[in-house]
Amino acid sequence: MSGTRPETVRRTWSGDPYADALRTGRGPLFLRRGDGWLLPLEVERWCARADAADLEALGRCEGAVLDVGCGPGRLVAELAARGRPVLGIDISLAAVAHTLRLGGQALRRSVFEPLPGEGRWNSALLLDGNLGIGGDPRGLLARLAELLCPGGLLIVETVPVDVDERVEVRLVRGAEAGSGDGGAFPWARLGTPALLRHARPLGWRAVDQWTAGGRAFVALRSRARRRTRNASSSAEPPNSRAVISHQRAAKPFADSPVADS
Repeated sequence: MSGTRPETVRRTWSGDPYADALRTGRGPLFLRRGDGWLLPLEVERWCARADAADLEALGRCEGAVLDVGCGPGRLVAELAARGRPVLGIDISLAAVAHTLRLGGQALRRSVFEPLPGEGRWNSALLLDGNLGIGGDPRGLLARLAELLCPGGLLIVETVPVDVDERVEVRLVRGAEAGSGDGGAFPWARLGTPALLRHARPLGWRAVDQWTAGGRAFVALRSRARRRTRNASSSAEPPNSRAVISHQRAAKPFADSPVADS
């Protein structure tokens, strides 16, 4: 699953506008398609505390949780406050630093790079548009299946309309929305029907769908893998101590950010 994908993903949010927005807690910030279409990024919501829609999604999490594209860390902080073992990953240095300041645990890493606890996470989150990471929903869903334990839970936020598109976008500031602040990168937008079309052939099973606060969510279960004699140890969830010690040992990446939250 790796190849050049981590480098491609990390370049997507490497410009200062994203880091500046997280530092100030304000936009406007957009993803701009080649034809001029703009997707507003909800910086203010991401930098605030978890809202009612977030809390409804987090209440469904089981065991140890991996937040993919954790952004400034509101979800990681909320789960940690509940005593839930949780790790955020993000390729934005600013996002990881913000998460750590909130008291959460986070690593600066792409989802396509090696991660602690692979195959042992009980739940994973793909919220705030993070289903778009890499512009390859099937590849992303296949990677999440590798990270979760057999029968693990994936909570995904989808676009609240029926859309299935893969596009090239640029990150732009509001005042400079006519030009990109960095290179173009692949992104995806999927509604719930499209997500299910991509997920089912990969062995994912939809167990719930709901809307809250104008946002749409789907809960998926990964395929239960056949157990081997040594499978019991691999099914144990990663504990907080393992996550923290791994984080302390991890070397920071030499290049800059991204995140998808």
